[in-house]
Amino acid sequence: MSPEPHIVLIGLRGCGKSTLGKQLADALGRPFLDLDVFVSERMGMGGPGAIIEEHGIERFRAEETAALAAAIEHPASVLALGGGTPTAPGAMDLLVGDGVRVIYLRATPETLTERLRHTDNTDRPALVGDDPVSEVRELFDQRDGIYQNLAESIVHVDGIHERSALAALVALARAGV
Repeated sequence: MSPEPHIVLIGLRGCGKSTLGKQLADALGRPFLDLDVFVSERMGMGGPGAIIEEHGIERFRAEETAALAAAIEHPASVLALGGGTPTAPGAMDLLVGDGVRVIYLRATPETLTERLRHTDNTDRPALVGDDPVSEVRELFDQRDGIYQNLAESIVHVDGIHERSALAALVALARAGV
């Protein structure tokens, strides 16, 4: 019998990866790792925004890939990736394989924009727009296809309660995605 795979949550910022990831890890009795936090800790910096400001996006993406490689070497966990992690050089290769199950938490740009308007975005750097809220549509258009192609399963989180999204994730994880 092969070891349990990592459950990897992908999606744009604001879709619920960190919130649902923690709850899913608790439900499955597994450790939880937020890759943005892990990268920040490994670099001894305050967060993705600080890293990108000081070192640039290319360095941040390289560090994301290295952190992802390190994370999947540990026993099965629930990983919440940064929204751009699948676009980091080498990251996609780490996300396809027997030891990883990828689930896309998909929300429309309208839902994501509304959520981001009501959260603290101080450490969410703008990547293609003036601010993290205004760039949601462009990032969605750039990444939705990538996420869909990479994911083994998609959980649509528009208009559903957090408990329902969690129930869907638990069911997928227990069914082997």
